[in-house]
This record gives sequence, C-alpha cells and structure tokens, in this order.
Amino acid sequence: MFCFLFATPTPAFAAHGQRGAIIGWGNQVTADLSRGFTAIGAGRIHSVGLKADGSIVVWGCGADPLYDYDDECDLPTPNTGFTAIAAGEYHNLALKADGSIVAWGCGTGPFGYDGACDLPVPNTGFVAVAAGRGHSLGLKADSSIIAWGHNGFGQTEVPTPNIGFISVAAGGRHSLGLKADGSIIAWGDNTSGETNVPAPNAGFVAISASPGNYNHNVKRFVSHSLGLKADGSVVAWGDNSYGQTNLPVPNAGFTAVAAGVVHNLGLKSDGSIVAWGCSAFDFGQCNVPAPNTGFVAVAAGRWHSLGLKKDGSVVAWGDNLYGQSNVPAPNTGVVAVAAGAFSDDFGGLHSWSLGLKGDGSIVEWGTLIPNVPEPNTGFIGIAAGFEHILGLKDNGSIVGWRCAYLDFGQCTVPDPNTGFIAIAAGFGHSLGLKADGSIAAWGSNNRGQTSVPEPNTDFIAIAAGGSHSLGLKINGSIVAWGFNAYGQTSVSEPNTDFTAIAAGGDHSLGLKTNGSIAAWGYNESGQTNVPASNGEFIAIAAGRAYSVGLKADGSIIAWGDNYFGQTDVPEPNTGFVAVAASYLHTLAIRKVTGDFDGDGHPSLDDYEAFFARFHGPDTEPTAIAWRFFDSDWDEDVDLSDFATFQDVFAPP
Repeated sequence: MFCFLFATPTPAFAAHGQRGAIIGWGNQVTADLSRGFTAIGAGRIHSVGLKADGSIVVWGCGADPLYDYDDECDLPTPNTGFTAIAAGEYHNLALKADGSIVAWGCGTGPFGYDGACDLPVPNTGFVAVAAGRGHSLGLKADSSIIAWGHNGFGQTEVPTPNIGFISVAAGGRHSLGLKADGSIIAWGDNTSGETNVPAPNAGFVAISASPGNYNHNVKRFVSHSLGLKADGSVVAWGDNSYGQTNLPVPNAGFTAVAAGVVHNLGLKSDGSIVAWGCSAFDFGQCNVPAPNTGFVAVAAGRWHSLGLKKDGSVVAWGDNLYGQSNVPAPNTGVVAVAAGAFSDDFGGLHSWSLGLKGDGSIVEWGTLIPNVPEPNTGFIGIAAGFEHILGLKDNGSIVGWRCAYLDFGQCTVPDPNTGFIAIAAGFGHSLGLKADGSIAAWGSNNRGQTSVPEPNTDFIAIAAGGSHSLGLKINGSIVAWGFNAYGQTSVSEPNTDFTAIAAGGDHSLGLKTNGSIAAWGYNESGQTNVPASNGEFIAIAAGRAYSVGLKADGSIIAWGDNYFGQTDVPEPNTGFVAVAASYLHTLAIRKVTGDFDGDGHPSLDDYEAFFARFHGPDTEPTAIAWRFFDSDWDEDVDLSDFATFQDVFAPP
C-alpha cells in the first residue's frame, strides 16, 4: 500500500506565499471552527457542529480504510433546517425543524448492520435525539421515547410507563431518560452498574451516558453515567477504573455535563470547564485549553473533548489521531500544507497532516502525539510521505522524523546536510534539491528511485512518488527515474515548457507554461484523465491514485480515486492558494476574507492596512473617512465591511 504527498514549497513560497486557513477533505476532514456554532457533538473519531443557519459541519473521520467508518462525515443533503444534533460512535443523528430525524454514518462499520440509522416510522413529532455506540434514541413531543438499533443488551427496550420524559442520553450499551419529575430511568447493560441510579433519584436536570470501552484488565466492557442536579452538583455512577466517577471538588456550580470513555466534562456557571478522569488513556482530553472562559456547552468523545464558546466558536482538544480535534488552533497564518499516511501496529492506515506557519513553526495533527522536532522554528518547507516527514530549515538543512515503523533510511539525510532549497517525500525515499541545482536522494532504492540520472545539474524542482522520482530542469524539461511498470517515468511528449511537477503512487503530473496539465502513468482510477477544462492551472498535487489542480481563479479541480471523498472539493470552491494530496485525504489553504495585512487572520489590526490601501499612509482617519468604510451600509464599521471591499478590490 502506498501513500504520498509530493508537492513541496520552495523557500520563496514559504516566505512570501499567501497565508490562510487549512481546509481538508477525504478521510480526514477539517473545519472552520471560528464562528457560527450553536451546538456540538463528539463521537469516537469524529466531531459534529450545528450552525446558526441550520447547517451541519463534521470534522475528523480519519478512519482506517480497511473499515468503512468514515461515512459519518458525509453530510446530509440538503444540509439545512436542522435544530439539534447527536454524535454516536460511528453514526450521527440530526433533528429537523419539522420534527423529523436524519441519520447517517451507518455504513459497513462494526455497528452499521444493527440498524442505528433505520429511522422509525412515522418519522415525525421528535423534539430531541441521542446516539449511542450502535443504537439511537428519539424523544417525542408527547414525552415518549422511541429507540432503535442494536439491542443486544436491552438498550432499546424503553421501560414502561413510556411517558413523561424530557431528555434522553445514549451510551455504549445502555440508555438514560430524564423524567419531568427530576428522576432518571436507566436501562440496558448494567455490567458496571451504569444503570443503577443512586438514591435519592430526584432533582436531576440533565443526563449523560458514556460510550464505554472494553477494559482489558478486567476483560469486560465498562461504562458509566452522569446526572446533573438542580443544585449544580454532579452525580456519577458505574465504572470507576479511570477515576471517571471521582467527582471534582467543589462539586457545585455546574450547568452541564458530558461523559466520555475515561473522562468527564462539567460546565460551570462562570463559563469554565472542569474535566476529570483520564487516569489512563490520557491524550490530553482533560487539559482544557486556556483561556478557560466563555464556554456555554460541552461534549465528550472517546478520547477527545469539545467546548462551545458564547461567541459561536468551538474549541477542541485531546486525541487527534483521526482529526477529530481539528487543525490545532489557531488555524491562521498557514503558508504551506503537507499530507501523508502511516501504519499502526495492526497494519491499519491513518492519515496525518502538517501545516507550515508564516512564523516558521509547524503544526501537526492526525497522529496520537505530535512530535515536530525542537526547536519548532525556522522551517521554510514541509513534505510528508508514507511513514516519514521532512522539514526544511532556513539554514538549508533538512530534518526528518517519524521513520520508526518502516525505516528505509528516508530520515537519514546524507552529509553535508546543507544548501537545500526544496524537499520531497515518497513511500520510503526522500529527495532534497540543492541551491546548486543538484538533487540528493536517500532511503529505499529498490526500484532505483534514489539513483539520480546524470548530469545531476540544473534542477529547479523535485517530486517523489511511490517508487519513482521526478526532477524539473531549468529548461522546462522533466527527468524521471525509478519504477516504470505503468509508464510513470515515461514523460509525456513534448517534454518541454513544464513549470511544476507532482508524483503520485504510480502516476505523474506536469504543469505547462500555458496552464495546462500533462498526466502519465497508471490510470486505473482515472488519475491521468485531466478534465476537459485543462487550462489556467497554477499548481498541481498528486495523491496515491488521484490528482489535484489549483486554478488561477482560486478554485480546485480533482479527479481519480474518490473512495474517501478525496476529490470532493468542499464548497465554496474559491479562494484557495495552495493544495496537497495524499493517500486518503486532501489539504488546501484558503485565503481569509478581510486579511488585509497578510497575517492570515482577520482582526482590527487590518484596519491600518485597509486604511492605507484606500487613503494613503499619511491620511489621518476622519469621521468622513471612516464613514467611507461602512461598505455594507449597516451604520457600523466592523469586519463585515472587509468582506465587501475584498470582493471588489482584492478578488481571488
């Protein structure tokens, strides 16, 4: 199996390229969490957010391709009119304004066959939803509960009388219902005592049920439950293997609770979050990011956490192996992206992602523990392959990491490690372009992919594929070497006028001076069938079996293998300035509307640049001048006015 990213920024791009935010799609979805959210939900490997406009945003889902888990990130169509959401282990529920439920994510995963997405008939009159490990709950307007899906432990057998409920919660193998009288009804698996509601069973105002997990120490499935009392105290019962029922002190002032597998979250009346548990499987899900203020809602996933702020932004922390905690905040000021993949100890595949910031630091996600080598400064280029990552420093040296699992020497940069201006990473080999126009190659050479042809001079760009390599000469021709069973090193004729190159698993791309793309090599998935609108491209990227082209108008065209949605460019397909491709997912940088000073983040600091652009650097802001900035005629000068002006004066 192969996985690659093979378009690498040059130092000039890293230093002067447009800054923006990272957008990702395929099996590792990223999202803009900065504004507009009204509700949140956390699943096993994904997260869900409800926007104020009634649409749904999902991120994460970087599942192992051996299992079809990732359809929980396939948004419902039409994506509008929703009023509530719930995230289960591998599926989602959303409530419509008309009282109907939409369900998705129940593909061929381990619980998909149990009917968690088989909605009840009639699908009307619902006011709340809850999603568990393999079952679903819906609360009706008449205060009854409808349950469906996996019932191996009685979790869908609602006790009688089925009336008087005001809230529902679905756990791994058990369910909770909150009555109007403040009591909790619990049913389903009780192996850990998760359905034994402590006395006095009264005065509850909110409930949450843990998704549970198999505990190898006790060799059984364990879970727990939470209840919030009207006096602001929390009650916890069930398994305590990880300290999840050891309540925080003082146990007062709570307004909401959320139960994860080994941790819990409690929202305080002052807007802060308290987390507890995490005595094992600690991925940082209990480490609430600063500033711990202004929160209005919480959600706990398997090993990650979410907090909704009163300004409509979402904060995510904890496990990020599948991207469920999104791009590390803040998702601003990014100048380059790289996408790759790696194997776990069981042979499963996972995606990882990198973003290079304008300040020379690298953010890394899609891994259990990010480990960018220290000092994380001075980087001007990044490249991600299969089982390894490369970083180019501003002193011309290369740093390699994450080569432990399949080490072909691809992280061992040959001496002298200096004078490099560009990098590329393949399946098990690496390339470095020197300032003198020569290429250094190291790592696996089983197909001759590191045997650079002579004369090794006059190169201006490089690309590393599965087991082949490409070099672009200053005269616009391409030199290719390594594995050629599918013609991936047989450069498309005429071999002239190329300005950029990209290498995929077993295919290659070349960008021409006229903005067209030439493609050659393996074509089983259509990855070399460039779409008919083959023109006005300014950048290219090649994944394992798909291809991507960035247009001059800021739109992206993608073609080839789309099993994980890696060629489904998200809307709005505009404003993109860079792109990267891998095995299972695609990353791009989208410029930020209103960013007039080029720091990748719109803020009031942009007023200075904004003012200077239209009035000159020596013009003093007057009432008349600032009045001119009210471009949307709302009697107020704010960031919304930037969007209007950027559309007119700074088009994509």
